[in-house]
Amino acid sequence: MDKTSSPNPPTPPAIEGLGADVYREMLSTIHDLQRDIEQKRNLIDLLLKRLYGPRADKINPLQRMLFDGQPPAEQQVVPEPQEPEITPSKRSGKGHGRKAIPDDLRREVVSIDVTAAEKATIGGVWTRIGEEISERLDYTPSQLFVRRIIRPKYVVRFQNMPDQMRVADLPPEAMPKSKAAPGLVADIIVSKLVDHLPLYRQEKRHARQGVKLSRSTLCGWLRDAATALEPLYIQLKQRVLAANFVHTDDTPVPVQDDAREHCRTGRLWAYVSGGGTVYDATPDRCRVGPISFLQEYQGYLQCDAYPGYNGLFARGNVVEVGCWAHARRKFVDATKTSAGIAHEAVARIKGLYAVEHEARDIDVSQRALLRQEKSVPLLEAMKSWLEKQRDDVLPKSPMGEAITYTVNQWSALNVYTQDGNLAIDNNRAERAVKPFAIGRKNWLFFGSDRGGRTLAILASFTATCEQFGINPWTYLRDTLTHLPEITLDRADTLLPTK
Repeated sequence: MDKTSSPNPPTPPAIEGLGADVYREMLSTIHDLQRDIEQKRNLIDLLLKRLYGPRADKINPLQRMLFDGQPPAEQQVVPEPQEPEITPSKRSGKGHGRKAIPDDLRREVVSIDVTAAEKATIGGVWTRIGEEISERLDYTPSQLFVRRIIRPKYVVRFQNMPDQMRVADLPPEAMPKSKAAPGLVADIIVSKLVDHLPLYRQEKRHARQGVKLSRSTLCGWLRDAATALEPLYIQLKQRVLAANFVHTDDTPVPVQDDAREHCRTGRLWAYVSGGGTVYDATPDRCRVGPISFLQEYQGYLQCDAYPGYNGLFARGNVVEVGCWAHARRKFVDATKTSAGIAHEAVARIKGLYAVEHEARDIDVSQRALLRQEKSVPLLEAMKSWLEKQRDDVLPKSPMGEAITYTVNQWSALNVYTQDGNLAIDNNRAERAVKPFAIGRKNWLFFGSDRGGRTLAILASFTATCEQFGINPWTYLRDTLTHLPEITLDRADTLLPTK
């Protein structure tokens, strides 16, 4: 709410039976109550939007209160950073745009010929000159099967020695005590973490094929797979944190606790770099979690304004990089209380994204130069504008909090202009935690802190596979098959790569 009245109004005219001090105190109280009501209304609006409204941070496109004049031309055509507008393009060539069926899919050939009776009815000499081929995508439901391993037993007889029994050794296995083969374990992992299918639904799916696999059994297989993959997980963590810039974000996950009647709130942290994606589960949002995970990291860390990271930045070898998507979201949330300022702030941020849109297809060094040439002046102008607007809004209003957040984060929000490898926002990390935000609506909670650790390990591999365009089922099946044959010093050869 903008400052339309002073909290200390001038002394009013004398009122019968009411002193000037008392009257002034009443007006101040009314002013405080009005401000409190505005804040509560804004919170209610935000909650309703979160429950029932659209997820994208959009504002009314009809609003034209942008700067003092018209924004530069390039700012008028750039899409919103979260939900880009897609303009339909003209189709080139003929056809209906249907995509071809991939050549690597298995083909089952069905031959349909003219019947002998029809040939006899028509008569003449029939000479085959070619064929018409039509293809339809078909589907066979996934099926469980038994992999039977037969090892012949031999008795070896010697003339002057006792007989000996010989049988071939079983190949080493990642989960030697499990009845599940790597293909089934990989399917359970992918179904839960990629397709968000909770174990009780997988239990029903297998029961339709006549195989009863309890949830506790499936859960035990997930735990055994995570134990087998943990050395590889440590290698993946080292590769992710070896990069010079890392994105991080966290999301809450309910955790069952025997000591409580209801679930407590645990945290799942995502760390993303060019080396892959790795997750870490912690019992709470205490700063010990990220500080412990990143204790050996050196470089740029792009994150939100969570104070728990401050201990890392205080060391001097980790540089904070702010997120303009977070800043923009706060201005969008303040639209109802300060529409004019909010729309102008969003337009100015849109100008920064216009530069990123222009720099998308150029190399790193040119991108850094372009940011210095175009983004830095926009940022300097925005800083002056924010300082001016800060004096005209209430500090505790939604707009006041948005401006305060942006100004307090200003140094971190400008770091991305120094290096062309850095991003303007932290959307990579937000996309990495999104699967868990979707998944917890299906599987609801972690059964324990150990269960959170299990899913963090397994999800690190499924997310990295998706990041690199690898089929996660194929990767997990092959890795669980060959992992026992690889020595620890060569374990990194099994990590998913581009």
